[in-house]
Amino acid sequence: AISCFRRLGLLNTMPGQYLSELGTQLLKENDPVPDTLPLVLAGKAAVDSELNANRSAVSMRSLVDNNGRVGAIILCRDVTELRRREQELQTKNATISEIHHRVKNNLQAVSALLRLQARKTQSDEVKKELQEAQRRVQTIAMVHEGLSQTADEVVDFDKVIANLLRMAVDLATMKDQHIEINYMGKFGMMPAQDATPLSLVLTELITNSVEHGFEGRKEGHITISVGRSGPNLNVVVEDDGSGLGSEEQGGMARSSGSGLGTQIINTFVTNDFGGSVNWEPRREGGTRVVLDMKLRAAQDE
Repeated sequence: AISCFRRLGLLNTMPGQYLSELGTQLLKENDPVPDTLPLVLAGKAAVDSELNANRSAVSMRSLVDNNGRVGAIILCRDVTELRRREQELQTKNATISEIHHRVKNNLQAVSALLRLQARKTQSDEVKKELQEAQRRVQTIAMVHEGLSQTADEVVDFDKVIANLLRMAVDLATMKDQHIEINYMGKFGMMPAQDATPLSLVLTELITNSVEHGFEGRKEGHITISVGRSGPNLNVVVEDDGSGLGSEEQGGMARSSGSGLGTQIINTFVTNDFGGSVNWEPRREGGTRVVLDMKLRAAQDE
């Protein structure tokens, strides 16, 4: 106890002194004072409290005799290092959140520039490529927005992907089209290392489905089924569109424009996740895409 109070800045001798007076001497004007501290220092209640002074912290608990208080035993523990580490962790988390927030803002600025450039160009082909680039940048920005709202590098992927895919559908559909998306299962919490590439893969698949599977149709339905067990992730994307021939070509998504979307799907799934992409005809009509992957970050945990 003497060592703990020396850490707090006490210079006086402790034997024969009132602990409440010693504690009062240590406290400065802006030092935090828990409501339970006076009770512990006076030995009036068997509760936990903490005395913070001189950039140090001591955890205390008084043990009181129920038959009548004639004194108290104060258990002291130096928790200075523990509090310092907690404060460093809070600072680190706040810094990481701020970084994600700034990255998101910068990506949104890039997205806005691409959108402005697409509006000014006279070429339909260039306009389409710029719009696709804008959508991909916006996809990454929304992942960082989700990460900026958490205390760690993990994001609620179900919430993020629902907004992303709705945006992808809205951008790909024509004015008189109505495409509905349904979900089965949960992705759960996902580290940034996996969330960003997976969000790009899914938005490319949805965009491919809308542009090719529902071309010339007024309405349609897309269902995303998720199965996750540890690092193993199975995602099935089904639509009731025109069928496999309109969406798949050579075992890959049908290319339009530069074909970058096809490369994104296959590169991330096969190289980054060590998985596979299988295109199948849907039994009721339409297309079924099965993704089998291993999440990298989850595998390391």
